[in-house]
Amino acid sequence: MPSTPSIVKILRVVADPNRLRILLLLRAEELSVAELQEILVMGQSTLSTHLSQLKQTGLVEDRRTGKNNLYRLISPQGETELSQQKAQSAAANLVNQYPPEGDSELSPGQAQRSPGNGADQKSAPRRVAANLTSPVNTQTPERRSFLDELLDRAAAELAEVPADQAELRRVLKKRQDRMRAFFDSVAGRLGKDYVPGKSWKALAEALLRLMPPLTIADLGAGEGASALLLSRHAKRVIAVDSSAKMIEVGREQAIRSGVANIDFRLGDMEDLPIASGEVELAFFSQSLHHAPHPARALVEAARILAPGGRILILDLARHRFEEARELYADEWLGFTETEVESMLAAAGFTGIETSVVDKDPDAPQFQTLLAVGERQHTPLSA
Repeated sequence: MPSTPSIVKILRVVADPNRLRILLLLRAEELSVAELQEILVMGQSTLSTHLSQLKQTGLVEDRRTGKNNLYRLISPQGETELSQQKAQSAAANLVNQYPPEGDSELSPGQAQRSPGNGADQKSAPRRVAANLTSPVNTQTPERRSFLDELLDRAAAELAEVPADQAELRRVLKKRQDRMRAFFDSVAGRLGKDYVPGKSWKALAEALLRLMPPLTIADLGAGEGASALLLSRHAKRVIAVDSSAKMIEVGREQAIRSGVANIDFRLGDMEDLPIASGEVELAFFSQSLHHAPHPARALVEAARILAPGGRILILDLARHRFEEARELYADEWLGFTETEVESMLAAAGFTGIETSVVDKDPDAPQFQTLLAVGERQHTPLSA
């Protein structure tokens, strides 16, 4: 992958409307080839060719996850340092190379979702390049990259973009539904089955760092086992889980135990049903590796913490047991200490400490990672 692709190379590779659509989708979310096919209604060979060209230009990268490769948009190194004048000049030189309106045909694999869209779409690259020759307002709070500017304007030109985004939302919902279906299926018996990293020794290590009485958020609470334990030392525990079945089981267990200071709430780790500054401790116990975007979950945890509040994470250290994705609906094969430290720092936490506190004796010998930090600053976007 070239380290610093030129503006001319970028414009040449995005001259195809399909590649613009792919980039717009990958700017929003990491996607597999199968998911891109489903959204774009495009043949695999055609799609693979487009992705290969985007990778060669340094606009897209992929990572292996289980049996699939997930693709995502990357900003070419150093491209934000290019002046707007250079970008406009390059666009001006290329604009005449694009076919005028009505002179080109749709590229192979192009999906025409509605009658009459073809003429607008096939001339879109020419119009996008032409628009890029016009002055751009640089008086914005954050400096925008040339690629972001190009994609913003392409989104306004391509008639297929609204349908693509609707299909993207549907595909992402299917992802979430698959994970919820797993947890719904094991609700009521999760504690009886083996769960990697569920270590009482590790939990005891975590409890030593608590400063009761606190208002605690148990994020990804499952059936509420940790919430029940924490409730003995807390003013109040807010237990959040995305599975309605898990929440139901947790409430029933709290009633049977005579515990009244746990508030079970249905919600997502990346969009918590908790007010800003409502809690003093955010607690993740073997739940962060189920988050589609762990960094976003940590930013959300920072939001709900009062100034000076703390975060405590117990999760799996990085491992290679790929079967965990199917057996336990794991999104991530654990994390390294460096990864967790970086995500916490980006979310605005300070005083970060990480350590491996336990290791299972049996294969695949999962290790449990402990991380703590303090919320002091305004969190950054994930």
